[in-house]
Amino acid sequence: MTPEFMEQLNALRPNTPRTLALAMATDVHALKSIIRAHELGFVNAILCGPINDVKRIARENNLDISQFEIIDCTDDITAAKCAVELVRVGRADILMKGLVHTADILRAVLNRETGIRGDGILSHVSVLYSPSRNRRLFMTDIAMVMYPDLETKVKLVKNAVSFANHMGVEMPRVAPLCAVETLNPAMQATVDADALHNMNIRGEIENCIISGPIAFDIAVSPAAAMAKGVSTPIAGDADILLFHNIEAGNNTIKAMVQFGDWIFGGVILGATAPIVINSRSDSDLSKLYSICCACSM
Repeated sequence: MTPEFMEQLNALRPNTPRTLALAMATDVHALKSIIRAHELGFVNAILCGPINDVKRIARENNLDISQFEIIDCTDDITAAKCAVELVRVGRADILMKGLVHTADILRAVLNRETGIRGDGILSHVSVLYSPSRNRRLFMTDIAMVMYPDLETKVKLVKNAVSFANHMGVEMPRVAPLCAVETLNPAMQATVDADALHNMNIRGEIENCIISGPIAFDIAVSPAAAMAKGVSTPIAGDADILLFHNIEAGNNTIKAMVQFGDWIFGGVILGATAPIVINSRSDSDLSKLYSICCACSM
């Protein structure tokens, strides 16, 4: 980790460690990231899973989990319900997915009687940090909401803006991404982007600056904006990228991580507590970053 990235993490550290509930704690990479987050002062943890298997995996991988409580759960469904219950009753502040299917943990989250469903929409906000650029970007939604209409995009923006605020960005610049910078009735992404821009001007979406339609290169590159003669309040300096659909967002973020030096973090918002759900292919550093970001909420 570069000194600049450590500075980013230090800014997210809570005054006192948060308590994280890990659903199905037989995931060695999740355990590694939690241990590191604990060492850095971000979290304590409660591990939900088959106690003998959890201890065996920790022992085989030289991981010290002696400082964490373990609740014996016989299978992944039970572990998911247990972790969610810990959040529901106030024993944990953050929910994290271990070796359990995403659908199973979300089913436990959304259960109307025993879950932790919030009042708003559940959405995923990604945080990307580039050490070489010392730059941070927020993206939504690349994992939860598949094909948002305008009303849903408003909710996505509000969740992302709230998250960016908690992470120290006071007036985030929001780019509703399109293929072009002009309104075209045949391209729904531009219609929605123009509507979001006007809603922002009217004060219907607050605490941010929205400018669109806008293409990816104009949103993130001052050189591209200058070369194309595009002048907007966020040209080349966007904080939040709003995608028109999940395919665009998911493939963009994977390309940036695979072919660039971007470090990925991500949190699901809209429940009564932040939820960390990383892919099995994500690095230990990515999982650590997600935990640290969740601690900002």
